[in-house]
Amino acid sequence: MTARTDPIVERLAFWGIPLAFGVMGLKLVAWWVTGSVALLSDGLESTVNVVAAFIAYFLIRYAARPADDDHQFGHHKAEYMSAVLEGALIIVAALLIVQEAWGELFAPKLLEAPVLGLGINAAAGVINLVWARVLIRVGRQHLSPALAADGHHIMSDVVTSAGVFIGLVLAVSTGYAILDPLLALAVAVNILYQGYKVISHSLGGLMDRAVTPEEEAAIRAAIKANSAGSLGVHDLRTRRAGAAAFIDFHLVVPADMPVAEAHEICDRLEDAIKEVIPGASLAIHVEPEGERAHGIKVKVEGTPQ
Repeated sequence: MTARTDPIVERLAFWGIPLAFGVMGLKLVAWWVTGSVALLSDGLESTVNVVAAFIAYFLIRYAARPADDDHQFGHHKAEYMSAVLEGALIIVAALLIVQEAWGELFAPKLLEAPVLGLGINAAAGVINLVWARVLIRVGRQHLSPALAADGHHIMSDVVTSAGVFIGLVLAVSTGYAILDPLLALAVAVNILYQGYKVISHSLGGLMDRAVTPEEEAAIRAAIKANSAGSLGVHDLRTRRAGAAAFIDFHLVVPADMPVAEAHEICDRLEDAIKEVIPGASLAIHVEPEGERAHGIKVKVEGTPQ
């Protein structure tokens, strides 16, 4: 089986690296001119984005490698590993933010050059918003869990930046300097939650999560429309591994059907299923009707016994 080599996914993963560096630089400049611990927390999250962008790029490329003797079903799950690592990095960033904010909580101070710093941070947030929407959309369309996870992580960064911006405007306008470390702690809680979501979703992929209910319905419809000559199917099983889907089921045919005819039905089913599930790999077990060798009747879905 050949691997998926999707140029747009790889290209976006590559350009995510310099863009992450640029956004991180803007946010750290915003912190430098203001001294705000909330802006520092926003900048620390962006340093995670840089590391995550490198991980995503290299593991997306690794996942695209074709199957070999040691990995006969391909390397697709490498993308889930990327997403798990990114989730872990998000949690590390949250803990660093808590450490910084805790000290400031007991000795809050007013910001320096707040307008300039907030303006720079807002510009970084807009860049992230556009980029996150692109990554999420393309990641979903091209079934790339690493790209989608990167997009969701950056989108959480956008939410963080928006909250920090609004909160610091209130802090400056009211003179309540303690809002700065309180905002940083709120940012940390949000980041922890995002990290949990990324890891939870990715572990599902590593544990062979089935295709979505919509995809399974499409598979069953394709089988129903293209199984003429057979008596039905049973034991349908599916699993996802990034852009690849693995599907197997048992096809019941008349006991006297020639092998060539049964094979023709299998080919027809494979073509139909691959149309609705691109990148699918199928294994169809053909069974004759009647009693199995061990004496248990074959159960055919939708057929009265």
